[in-house]
Amino acid sequence: MRSTEDPIYGDSEKERISFLDAELPPGFELELVSVEPGATRPYRDAEWWDSLVVVEHGHIELECVRGGRRRFGPGAVMWLVGLPLVALHNPGPEPVLLAAVSRSQAQAINSPPDSGLN
Repeated sequence: MRSTEDPIYGDSEKERISFLDAELPPGFELELVSVEPGATRPYRDAEWWDSLVVVEHGHIELECVRGGRRRFGPGAVMWLVGLPLVALHNPGPEPVLLAAVSRSQAQAINSPPDSGLN
């Protein structure tokens, strides 16, 4: 069991997960994704394959195929694979930083679909 001082768990006051300063175990990789203020990033299922995603900074809105949106802020933990999404939006005045942790290619259980689009 990890202590509450571990960067993955954060400190006891914040009670939120962050991967920024965490030392990942062997076989895992960290990818940082930034979405600039007012920008939209098209959703591609394969980009998020096998990744646990944490909102590190800012607020991100996920837009579904029917046009609805849901907003997630710092500390939100998401699984973005297989969702009916079309885009990720940054509605705020600051860049959004997403940390995506996944198994390395050698450790992956299965491969992402070839198309890259949802």
